[in-house]
Amino acid sequence: MLADARFPEFILKCDESLAVEARAGGCGVCGGRLDSANYPRKPRGALIALPAAYASRFSLCCAVEGCRKRHTPASLRFLGRRVYLGAVVVLATAMQQGLTPVRAERLRELIGVSRQTLARWRKWWLTSFVESKFWKGAKAAFSPPANESGFPLSLLARFGGDEEAQLIALLRFIRELSTPEGYVA
Repeated sequence: MLADARFPEFILKCDESLAVEARAGGCGVCGGRLDSANYPRKPRGALIALPAAYASRFSLCCAVEGCRKRHTPASLRFLGRRVYLGAVVVLATAMQQGLTPVRAERLRELIGVSRQTLARWRKWWLTSFVESKFWKGAKAAFSPPANESGFPLSLLARFGGDEEAQLIALLRFIRELSTPEGYVA
């Protein structure tokens, strides 16, 4: 799915909708109008040429003088401050549960991710994510409880549909973590 041009286009449309929704809500501090204040990104891990809009992260800034608070809408493209695409972080980490040296090398060739980065992502899912306020509040929605030791693969499996639908559902589910307020280091 990462090699299908329709996938990044769809994810971009989702992000555009999230930005429009955030803009309509106004400034969370003073209620003022929000203007575009996008900032550059150089996302890694794409298997195909991405739409030009992937070179920036949607961001908003309050138009009221004296406030000027920045608001970063949730994103399905980006997962917090990570430079790799959110879908790549999820899928590459899910693949680690059966990761062999040959598969790790193939991932490095395809998306340029090192074995150390994969290990860091896996650790994030198994520690920082499961200990986060976000997950502690959200895990009650899963019955029976999700197998945390198998994240993110076991979490992907909790969403219905084919693999693409599961990935999109998971990215929507964790989109709060893509904002500065929800970011889990």
